[in-house]
Amino acid sequence: MEAAALLRLLGDETRLRLIRVLAREALNVSELTGVLGVAQSGVSRHLGLLRDAGLVIEKRAGTFAWYSVAPGLDDETGDRAALWQWLRQEMDRPTPATRADDARLEEVRRLRKENFAQHGAGDERQQLVPGRSWAAWSRAVGLLLPRVAVADLGCGEGYLTIEASRWARRVIAVDRSRDVLSRAKAMARRRGVTNVVWKTGDLERLPIATGSLDVALLSQALHHAERPAAALVEASRILRPGGRVLVLDLREHGEAWVQQKLGDRWLGFSDRMLRDLLAGAGFEDVRVNVGARRAGDPFTVLVAAGTKTRGSFAKAKKR
Repeated sequence: MEAAALLRLLGDETRLRLIRVLAREALNVSELTGVLGVAQSGVSRHLGLLRDAGLVIEKRAGTFAWYSVAPGLDDETGDRAALWQWLRQEMDRPTPATRADDARLEEVRRLRKENFAQHGAGDERQQLVPGRSWAAWSRAVGLLLPRVAVADLGCGEGYLTIEASRWARRVIAVDRSRDVLSRAKAMARRRGVTNVVWKTGDLERLPIATGSLDVALLSQALHHAERPAAALVEASRILRPGGRVLVLDLREHGEAWVQQKLGDRWLGFSDRMLRDLLAGAGFEDVRVNVGARRAGDPFTVLVAAGTKTRGSFAKAKKR
């Protein structure tokens, strides 16, 4: 490939990010879409250009096509060794975009591990167990739960809502984005889900009657709230006495890029802060534990739960 054509090809930021990520991990188009935050059509177009230029290779495995950088791309003895050495230094320079790509790549790795769990005594002895996934286990455990009324607060595109609908009597799903709710409703229709009520609303002013539900879920929603304490007071308000709140959120971290890229208002919460927020909202028997943690991943997931006792909403309002 001529130098001028090569430089034109690499003059696109998205293609540079693609090469950088693929140098770290072989990925399919769906995973690349998630890592880069680029539409699937765009990812496919850029991959095609890089593949035609001999910079990326494609390997088929079952129904998936896996992409990686071409072997020898950064060969130090090649005729463009100096160019690739400089390019690698530039791509390895930390920026908000590369930090975001790396964090989402770790999430892809985590999901792979959870969907195809490997168990064993160290790297020398690992056993692949097809079909063992956290999604399957969550559905299995759901069969043991009572048929309660649930709120999914900050439901996003409704993945957790639909999982909850499998075991709940009914679910009220709330999100402030009408566009997001529209996509969630469409997915629910495709899956034949009929026991969900979708509502537009804010975490701090929920469109739900006081004392009407049994469980309130906040999955990766609390760090989007302007006032997390007020959001948890609202969660307490809508619960019956004895109702439970379950929070999944991020432990305190330093990845400031999430505020611009993802709209996060809070860079997670310390264990103590999350416990105090729940207690301040009137919840008792509060527990905070690590839900997920992976070496190299800047994000640790905390899970927290508490119980609303009789009169707890009134106590929370006085605080």
